[in-house]
Amino acid sequence: MAIATEKAPAHHEEHADLRVVGLITFLISESLMFGGFFATYLFYRGTTATWPPEGTEVELLLPTINTIILVSSSFVIHFGDSAIKKNDVKGMRKWYKITAFMGIIFLLGQVYEYLTLGYGMNSNLFSNCFYLMTGFHGLHVFIGVLLILGVLWRSRRAGHYNEHKHTGIEMAEIYWHFVDIIWIVLFTLLYVLTKF
Repeated sequence: MAIATEKAPAHHEEHADLRVVGLITFLISESLMFGGFFATYLFYRGTTATWPPEGTEVELLLPTINTIILVSSSFVIHFGDSAIKKNDVKGMRKWYKITAFMGIIFLLGQVYEYLTLGYGMNSNLFSNCFYLMTGFHGLHVFIGVLLILGVLWRSRRAGHYNEHKHTGIEMAEIYWHFVDIIWIVLFTLLYVLTKF
């Protein structure tokens, strides 16, 4: 008499990767914080007779160059994401290195701007808003550069990233696009609109 053996059901279940959802939730909360900054800035701009006050004007040339660099870097980082989806780790590394370099150039441009503006954070309400918003954004760019460098560091290990396993790369790209979108709004509010 044969005894039928029944395999116990496997308790291993595939769980959805919620890291990207977590990142997007975090970015939504950061968007709300930046939204508060934008609303406060627009309120003060609308209720102040002269904006920006005399002596705290902004220049357009360097910030425009910085904007071109940062916005272009969004395309560059996407090339890296596309490369890994073709299992091209070397290509991804190349594009992510270029993106990190562009982010560092942006930050150095911002530091240079701070050193040459001729006014400080406490000069008046405009300068306070200006330094707070651009500084907070600069912190996000710095964190983004660290994320990109983290991706590059981890990619040194063979097989860590490939066409099937690249969540860390996608998360760095999503974060970087967020930083770029916030800068476009900041550039428009703080630089372009102050000239009109």
